[in-house]
Amino acid sequence: MENFRKVRTSEEEMPLPFPDLPPDVVEMKVKEGSKIRNLMNFAMAQMELKGRRQIVFSGCGRAVTKTITCVEIMKRKLGGLHQVTKVRYKTVLEVWENQDPPPDGPAQNLTVHKNVPSICILLSRDPLDPNQTGYQPPEPRHEAGEDMSGSSAKGLKRPLPPPREELLPKKLQVQVSDSPRGSGTTAGQLDH
Repeated sequence: MENFRKVRTSEEEMPLPFPDLPPDVVEMKVKEGSKIRNLMNFAMAQMELKGRRQIVFSGCGRAVTKTITCVEIMKRKLGGLHQVTKVRYKTVLEVWENQDPPPDGPAQNLTVHKNVPSICILLSRDPLDPNQTGYQPPEPRHEAGEDMSGSSAKGLKRPLPPPREELLPKKLQVQVSDSPRGSGTTAGQLDH
């Protein structure tokens, strides 16, 4: 394979695995090189400014983790979103070209079919069927000042306890000698 380089990659087109989606639903196709900031700006504009009720994020191969990250960001920013996650495999076709072809023959290409993991995540403002596989209800929202010491507050920092007297640093006082012949020596004393 050291003499071959990849010249083309194409994915198998598959319909979305969610029945009863509106025809104008926005599908965010996340790629390995996609910038999360760009994806989120567009998706947030669709949900907030255009008033969309549902959005689908999909990605395959190395883009799966980026797809999940986008979904989690959107759930945090908007809140109250129902989620259905579907995992499946997608066929990716890679064409490799021989960089060192035989001098008297045509260039040789190698075609590779790969099955890679793929994920599709539907986010909806409207309630979805809780009995379908992959359903997650919206996370409960916390109001400011509410006690968040329960397990649902994971990832949040707890406030530091007030400092105790014995842990505070002791003061250092310095006395300077007033003697004219003295070399200006100082004596350090710790104040208890």
